[in-house]
Amino acid sequence: MTLITPITVPSNTRTLVLTGASRGIGHATVKKFSAGGWRVITVSRQPFSALCPWPGGDKNHVQIDLAEHQDVKRGIEEIRDRLGGGRLDALVNNAAISPKDETGGRYGAIDTPFDLWQRVFNVNFFASVALARGLMGELSEAKGCVVNVTSIAGSRVHPFAGSAYATSKAALAALTREMAHDFGPRGIRVNAIAPGEIDTAILSPGTEQIVEEQIPMRRLGTPDEVADVIHFLCEKGASYVSGAEIQINGGQHV
Repeated sequence: MTLITPITVPSNTRTLVLTGASRGIGHATVKKFSAGGWRVITVSRQPFSALCPWPGGDKNHVQIDLAEHQDVKRGIEEIRDRLGGGRLDALVNNAAISPKDETGGRYGAIDTPFDLWQRVFNVNFFASVALARGLMGELSEAKGCVVNVTSIAGSRVHPFAGSAYATSKAALAALTREMAHDFGPRGIRVNAIAPGEIDTAILSPGTEQIVEEQIPMRRLGTPDEVADVIHFLCEKGASYVSGAEIQINGGQHV
């Protein structure tokens, strides 16, 4: 493994590790935390994208295939090198995949190939616990926090989200409770957010009907609104919040 020369940052600078930063909620989260003076280390399967620039972004990006356990293990060591032995204030597990069938429709429990089911769980679920466990020492030193991004699809059948995606998000919600219990004595808070219909580039055709018929606020959420809640959970105002899953869906769950 090639050792990375850590970037020198002021000792009072807080650091966030964020997976899935190149678009949508992740992109908005990078901008929110960067504007607040945080150092953001991003993680994705792709190289650093100039489509989501921020100061120092190209030097604070770690390329990891979250679907491959061995690459996650390698990537954790690279993240640790980037931290340079320093603390880690927050880990946000935002990366996820939601494969569609050949027609663009949802894969159900009957027709989802098992190898695809495994890949979805590797990215959406197993990578989250692997990163948290692998970086536990750095999080504990900072009395930091973990935010897992689940989904409204984790608690109900969704017309566009497939069975593998939905069950991986349900498992991630349960994992959040377990992690809050197990990581709490080490000074680490663990929470989740469950977005509903958010205005991103990956919205499926027909979402407008959900907005009209199921969302009391009669509009989509914005990535910035989700990023605001993530930011709150990582700040002092949420210092006694742990084990929670916050719904961000305009009342769609009621």
